[in-house]
Amino acid sequence: MRGSPSAGDLLALARSGDGEAFRELVEPYRRELQVHCYRILGSVQDAEDLLQETLLAAWRAIGGYEERASVRTWLYRIATNRCLNALRGGGRRPHGYPAYRPEVPLPEPSHHRAEPSWLEPYPDMLLDEIADQVPGPEARYELRESVSLAFLAALQQLPPRQRAVLVLRDVLGFRAGEVAGILDTTENAVAMALKRARAALARELPGREGAPLPNSPRERRLVDAFARAFEAGDVDAIVALLTDDAWLTMPPLPLEYQGPDVIRSFLETIAMRRGTGRVLIPTRANGQPAFGCYIRDRRTPIMHAHGVLVLTLAGDRISMVTRFLDNSLLTTFGLPRSLRV
Repeated sequence: MRGSPSAGDLLALARSGDGEAFRELVEPYRRELQVHCYRILGSVQDAEDLLQETLLAAWRAIGGYEERASVRTWLYRIATNRCLNALRGGGRRPHGYPAYRPEVPLPEPSHHRAEPSWLEPYPDMLLDEIADQVPGPEARYELRESVSLAFLAALQQLPPRQRAVLVLRDVLGFRAGEVAGILDTTENAVAMALKRARAALARELPGREGAPLPNSPRERRLVDAFARAFEAGDVDAIVALLTDDAWLTMPPLPLEYQGPDVIRSFLETIAMRRGTGRVLIPTRANGQPAFGCYIRDRRTPIMHAHGVLVLTLAGDRISMVTRFLDNSLLTTFGLPRSLRV
């Protein structure tokens, strides 16, 4: 009885035009390539588009693959350069603000970014498919940290090439020579870009107390307390769970609210002004606790989607509440667009 074909056999078959062999050859790298594109682009939808472009380009180029690098490294070369081309050429999916029309004016934010943030949450159920992927020996970040919202938001502040170098070196652990080959540059240029990227990231990611372990009793107590308070419209209870420097953000709106008093004002005037009538459906995003948010329609027995809410935890408190306004993100998490109550 013959076993499964080896990678060498699959490669030979793919070169001869066997599409099924090609799919089997690249399938082990599909999810990690999507996450790689997500880190560079910040968007799940854009990452999926670029993944498909990468695989199509690889299929078309498989006949010329010279095996100077592994299949995995070769695919990362294609994916990285496709992402950089998309960033340079403005070829990303066109975005527009979701329909968000509060009944009263929004409070004055603590900070107003110059541009909207197109960062989107990434479902943990997809990350689970690459949990066993071991990064290279030179990696500096574990999977959980390298997909956190804080890390992703800081990455988006870097110039695209620095962003790619830092991800390839410090997240995936590729050696400097491999990164130089992927980006068609010199090792010296890689070293300089990495030095600048690390310095910028250090400024964007100040140290803070670590989060509880995922799904630990400590995390569950904090998350459950937040869910109870949020569904009950208990602003005092929510504020009591926040750190002194907590942030409330609502991508893609360029408005940011910092500090318990400012967040309290936002909750009282906007988020909780109708009292009860909210339901949170638990999920996970970017290695963090998250919820699909639903609000009751007073005229019907239907609760309508109201975005995805992600919590960033620090010790026994919540350091950031990120409310993603795009309701289309719910389907990425396997959640419905409405609930019947």
